[in-house]
Amino acid sequence: MAQFFAIHPDNPQDRLIKQAADIVRSGGVIVCPTDSCYALGCKLGDKNAMERILTIRKIDQKHHLTLMCADLSELGTYAKVDNAQFRQLKAATPGSYTFILQATKEVPNRTLHPKRKTIGLRVPDNATALALLQELGEPILSCTLMLPEDDEPLTDPYEIRDRLEHAVDLVIDGGWCGTEPTTVIDMTDGIELIRQGKGDIAVFGL
Repeated sequence: MAQFFAIHPDNPQDRLIKQAADIVRSGGVIVCPTDSCYALGCKLGDKNAMERILTIRKIDQKHHLTLMCADLSELGTYAKVDNAQFRQLKAATPGSYTFILQATKEVPNRTLHPKRKTIGLRVPDNATALALLQELGEPILSCTLMLPEDDEPLTDPYEIRDRLEHAVDLVIDGGWCGTEPTTVIDMTDGIELIRQGKGDIAVFGL
């Protein structure tokens, strides 16, 4: 049975954030609010937890998973970023963007796109997600909470609990997150728009 934490969207309670981080560290799969949709998340490098997320979503490893990072310096540990890319990332983070970048050796191979060796990275503009990431001290491996039988991401934490209470270890009620996913920008070879979502593409001159 999944635990259920109601965390204040503007002033996350330290006690609950610490408990949520402990669940992630111990191999748990969580549902976490972000600035665009709720997300499934787990500890980076935990093979079993990652496979549970893939099973819930019914996706394979060709689907880009995303590392949610606390800030740009952390993002730079897990992706190869040159000076020009860093300036572009700085202008757009935190925010509702996912960036496809070449991964560094810090990222386990099994989490990468199998052919391209790329990873999605983002810095969410959400107080609960950022507090959890700061408490953890490392990224969370994540993907949008969109179940295979649905047309839109799940938005109601109580419905999420009802439908996933035996599949995840924690559901965080962080208020309304919306249904619009992140804007996805591929930065591996210039700037390419992969998906128009919540993030404004004008910041990239698109």
